[in-house]
Amino acid sequence: MVSHDLLPTHQLEMLTVDFADDSKTCFWTRQERRKWFISLYCGTCLLYATRTSVPLLMPVVSKEKQWSKADSGMILSSFFWGYTLTQVASGYISDRMGGQRVMWIAALGWSLSTFFMSDVIEMFSSSIHCVLIVAIARVLNGAFQGMHFPSVISLTSHHLEEYERASFFGLLTSGSALGTLLTVTLGSYLMKAYHWQIVFQVLGSLGLLWTLFLYYQSLTVQRKKIKSTEDSIHSTLPWRQLWSKSPFWSCVFTHACQNNCFFVLLSWMPTYFHDTFPDVQSWKVNMIPWLSLVPCTFIAKMLSERLIKTGYSVTATRKIIETICLTTQSINLLILSRVTTFPSAMICLMLIIGGTGFHNTAIAVNPSDLAPKHSGSVFGIMNSIGAVPGFLGVYLAGYILHMTHSWAAVFILTSIIDALGCIVYLTFGSGQPII
Repeated sequence: MVSHDLLPTHQLEMLTVDFADDSKTCFWTRQERRKWFISLYCGTCLLYATRTSVPLLMPVVSKEKQWSKADSGMILSSFFWGYTLTQVASGYISDRMGGQRVMWIAALGWSLSTFFMSDVIEMFSSSIHCVLIVAIARVLNGAFQGMHFPSVISLTSHHLEEYERASFFGLLTSGSALGTLLTVTLGSYLMKAYHWQIVFQVLGSLGLLWTLFLYYQSLTVQRKKIKSTEDSIHSTLPWRQLWSKSPFWSCVFTHACQNNCFFVLLSWMPTYFHDTFPDVQSWKVNMIPWLSLVPCTFIAKMLSERLIKTGYSVTATRKIIETICLTTQSINLLILSRVTTFPSAMICLMLIIGGTGFHNTAIAVNPSDLAPKHSGSVFGIMNSIGAVPGFLGVYLAGYILHMTHSWAAVFILTSIIDALGCIVYLTFGSGQPII
């Protein structure tokens, strides 16, 4: 704890406003917006770097520890059990107490749990309960990571003008691609040059460095208080009214459908290439597909802004962008189920992952449209339910592979789920406030 008596007056004022009491909120200046974007982008990058470390290392670790596909599926999917549990609570607490505090606690948790993951695997490798123990460690890691985005969207909703929120958060989520690239480049190098254990330790250490930076930034960034939104932060979320609205449920359902595609690929893509094209260099299969996510996010952002400027409603814009995402993914998943060459598979996966960039500027920002005053809570609900495919879909994919040894079956099922989500959102989706 920092003693208030030891702080100069101006630092004490910053501590009160910026970190300990986000209820007295003001809009960021342009310079502050830039600083926070860089900081949050780096945090999102490191979040995904630690998240994708286990999928990257799974083929090597499972071979060394003699885990089956079902065991691997259990470990990969267990992350999302924890990821689901903390979404709603962290969003609600962020709306009431400030996103910075929740984000800092979350970062400390997922950084430490990543750093010690190799120790958990090695310590219990000879135990008959090894898979279960590692899965529990992944649940803990997922629980901390589940707190990140609800706290981010709560923080940005309270410090950005309404027209800035969608593009800011949409671009912020593209940090997931950079984080994945960091894992597959740095992680692949460390795994080859040293050992798979060092990957967890390095990525966990980078996360801890960002955690320290976030704490320092929370104490030193000065803001000019322009507008207080204390009433909106402390207003009670009308749960019953929210749950009675079809636009909310269509947003939640479609987010879950798209997440199913993203999480299955995030968790199983390294194993798919390892099984199907074993002679291809690992850095290619782990890095190239993710290169499309960042440019596609920027394209989706520019297209969204252009549509709105030319007279399209927010509702129509969100539906157009999300339809591009889901149809692109659904079609290319069907093609992927039949391809037999490495270049064809790579092109399909680049288009599928690129489609996620459109999702990040459509449904991912829809909670700010539907509930501007409760965006953190609503996003937490949406992402909590949306994470269900993370453990069900990823585990089911592992079970299908274990029983049928058919990647085509996994891809076709994922394609159908994407198409269903598209139909539901086109029918019931909205970009207008509902509460």
